[in-house]
Amino acid sequence: MKKHLNILVVIVGFLMYYIASRYFKVTMHAINGYVGVGLLSYFITYVLVGVPIFIATYIVNTKTNVFKTLGLGANIIKALIVALVITLPMFAGGAIFYELQEVQSIPQLIAKTIFAGFFEELYFRAFLFGLLFRYTKLGFIPAVILGAVVFGIGHIYQSDVASIQVGIFLTTFLGAGYFSWLYAEWKYNAWVPIFIHTFMNLSWMMYDMSSHAMGGTLSNILRALTIAIAIAGTIIYKKKQGEPLTVNKRTLLWHKEG
Repeated sequence: MKKHLNILVVIVGFLMYYIASRYFKVTMHAINGYVGVGLLSYFITYVLVGVPIFIATYIVNTKTNVFKTLGLGANIIKALIVALVITLPMFAGGAIFYELQEVQSIPQLIAKTIFAGFFEELYFRAFLFGLLFRYTKLGFIPAVILGAVVFGIGHIYQSDVASIQVGIFLTTFLGAGYFSWLYAEWKYNAWVPIFIHTFMNLSWMMYDMSSHAMGGTLSNILRALTIAIAIAGTIIYKKKQGEPLTVNKRTLLWHKEG
């Protein structure tokens, strides 16, 4: 009964966050009128619209600190090293095949890399996917789908061309599944997908790879190589540690007992 109720709590919490996020710009503008620092206002707004998520997290697991439940209490140094190794192909490939772009705005760079990586992974992966997968009987695929769809739709603004919009949606939809898998396999250490997401965004902005998430042929080869290293490296690491994969045939659709 509790696990069924958790599904409702998580979905309602996320929907309330999603509705609040529709007023992100208005809220940030109002806050900036008092704060006067755009980047700080951006951060505060992200936290405020996420209040329903923090409340829902507490309701689902009252025995543990909210931030620990969301995976923020895990080993941050280990996650940083893992992310640096995994994203190395994108930085190395960017340096070899692309020109370094001039940074137009440091606050914008921070917002689109650090803040985007942190809050998107915290709200979509650690909360929406993580709580559904960990605290209900839903398996990996159903736990991923809702967040992946919303995540994909949330990125199609990057182009007005229908074919490119479809490509962006599919790319970000699959990316949501990829980050969710990493989160689960690294023992729900939210810093792993946060850092990987941040570094991937940073390489995308440092080098002129593409103006949208779909990317071009070469940039997608570099991205695919990064993903391949992440998947292979994670599987090899877990085997050496003698740990079974968290996502397997018993947890793919729903959690089977025994």
